[in-house]
Amino acid sequence: MPMDLNWKHWNRVPSKPRWTPPPGAVDAHCHVFGPEAVFPFAPERKYTPCTACKDQLFALRDHLGFERNVIVQASCHGHDNGALIDALQASGGMARGIAVVSDDVASEELVKLHTAGVRGVRFNFVRRLVEPKSFSYYERIVEKIHSLGWHIVVYVEASDFSSTMVFLESLPVAVVFDHMARPDVEKGLGHSDFRTFVDLMANDKYWAKVSCPERLTRQGGSQDLYSDVVPFMERLVDLYPDRVLWGTDWPHPNMKSHMPDDGQLVDLIPKIAGSEEKQRKLLVDNPMRLYWS
Repeated sequence: MPMDLNWKHWNRVPSKPRWTPPPGAVDAHCHVFGPEAVFPFAPERKYTPCTACKDQLFALRDHLGFERNVIVQASCHGHDNGALIDALQASGGMARGIAVVSDDVASEELVKLHTAGVRGVRFNFVRRLVEPKSFSYYERIVEKIHSLGWHIVVYVEASDFSSTMVFLESLPVAVVFDHMARPDVEKGLGHSDFRTFVDLMANDKYWAKVSCPERLTRQGGSQDLYSDVVPFMERLVDLYPDRVLWGTDWPHPNMKSHMPDDGQLVDLIPKIAGSEEKQRKLLVDNPMRLYWS
C-alpha cells in the first residue's frame, strides 16, 4: 500500500553536524518502518508511512557521529515487533529496543524480545495515533514485564497529562516520557503545566527525552533552530542531568509543518547541554545505564 498522500519523507541528505558527539553517543529515540513487503503494517494503523528501514537508520547514525540507537516500535506496526527485532539483531549489540505488546502477551514472546535487545514497552496515549486502552490493560502488561527489569516509555500530550498521572505514579517501574510530555511552548517556562512536569521529575523513577523540538516549535522550522523549544530542553537537562535522554526521532513520522534536518538537530545539543559533562550524561552515561547495564 502506498504511503499517505500528505506524508513527508525523511531528509535524504541531512547536513553533517558541525558539533561532534562524544564517543559512545546514543540516539535514544528513533524508529524503523518496513519495508512493508517484509514487515507489513498493522491493519488498525492510523497512518501509512514511507519505508525507513534499518540500513538507512544505521547509515544516518554513522553520518551524525553516533555509535548506538534505541529503536522504538512504531504504532504503524502495531503489536508485530518483527521489524524492530530484525533491526536489533542486525545491530551487533549496538541497538536496544522499546516494544509494543498486548496485555495477553506470552512469557515466551517477552523472553524472545529481551534476547533480541528489548528493554521496555511503550504506552501511547496520543489518540490521533492509536486508540488508548484502559489503565487496567496497561497494568497487566507491567505485571508481566516487571521481572525482566524493563521500564515503560509514555507518549502523552500535555492536555492528557494530568489524567494519566495517578496511574503512572502507581506503577512499580521506571517511566520515560517521550518529548518532555509535549509541553505547549507558547505558554512559556513559567506556566503551571510545565512547572508541574518539572516538579514531577524530582521523583527519580521518572526520565525525560529532551527531543523533538521540530514537533513542539511554533516557528515552523525557521533558521533560528527552534529557539522557542530550546529553553524547555535546557531546563530539564540543568535540573535532572542524570535522567535525561536525547534522540533524533528519525524518520520523523507524521510531521506536518516541515521535515527537520537531522544534522541541525544534533547541532542543538550543546545549546541544551552546555558542558561536556552534561553532554556525556545526556548522550552516553544515561542511555547506557538505562539500556545496556
